[in-house]
Amino acid sequence: MAPTHVLRCCQRGLAWIPVIFIALVVCWSYYAYVVELCICKCPSFFLPSVVYLIFFHLSFIMFVWSYWKTIFTKPSVLPFSPKFCLPKAEKERYEKEERPESQQEILWRAATSLPLYTRTGAGAIRYCDRCQVIKPDRCHHCSACDMCVLKMDHHCPWVNNCVGFSNYKFFILFLAYSLLYCLFIAATVLQYFIKFWTVSNDLPDTHAKFHVLFLFFVAAMFCISILSLFSYHLWLVGKNRSTIEAFRAPVFRTGSDKNGFSLGFRKNIAQVFGDQKKYWLLPVFTSSADVPVSPLSESQNRLLSNEQHANNTGDHLANNTLKSGEPQHH
Repeated sequence: MAPTHVLRCCQRGLAWIPVIFIALVVCWSYYAYVVELCICKCPSFFLPSVVYLIFFHLSFIMFVWSYWKTIFTKPSVLPFSPKFCLPKAEKERYEKEERPESQQEILWRAATSLPLYTRTGAGAIRYCDRCQVIKPDRCHHCSACDMCVLKMDHHCPWVNNCVGFSNYKFFILFLAYSLLYCLFIAATVLQYFIKFWTVSNDLPDTHAKFHVLFLFFVAAMFCISILSLFSYHLWLVGKNRSTIEAFRAPVFRTGSDKNGFSLGFRKNIAQVFGDQKKYWLLPVFTSSADVPVSPLSESQNRLLSNEQHANNTGDHLANNTLKSGEPQHH
């Protein structure tokens, strides 16, 4: 028991290494840009104006703020509990049952009054044996966090957290402000970088010089990597999909549908950023609920209505009852 506990503690400690790495790089970039370049007045370099310094600190603050919120915002864990938990008696019956058909019958009875519109690939109720709860729509179990996360997108090692309903907006803003931060640094340091590679280079080999040159390489490298990731997630927001749903379409009663949760471009954006545009660029929670109490797209008949859901549940239980009464052939 003790070695397992120690192993888990070591794993949790190692999981913070990418976050510490990013924090160190950000702190060094601040020191290199503000102290070495501006305060120490690196020779032969056009000192950024006050406007540049103000813009730098604004982008730095927004970047750190959104990164902090992405890391330390706890993922939504079944916000509609305890409705999605089996009653104690049903839970004991479920654990004692060995036949999957009988287990599904228990789940179907419990899910009658729940707003569930998605199924497993086989058409069964989605249930997490680890958390022992019926999974709401767009909910998945994260093995790294060891919990079920609502609208789980992915587990990001760079923030040591699951990206889901609670912090997806913060994650998008983190990508946006980190891209803006790197672009600003690369653009303002470009002049010095060009001077370094000119034939008539008269810049002295000061430590500030190498700080700034390395700063350009790091900023440009992060720009390229972040731009592709940021563009991809903007596309996901416009489609109202998660990364998991982009790779594996959600399954409804009528079959899989990759656009099953799409409400239209504007409403899809509002799902993540909220209805008030003045809060879109701020790392404050404004996302709309992603677990509906009614079908998301009734006009397109993509999801079930509550009445259809109840009828479907009754039909399923009736079929199981008939099957259970049939003689078993060996």
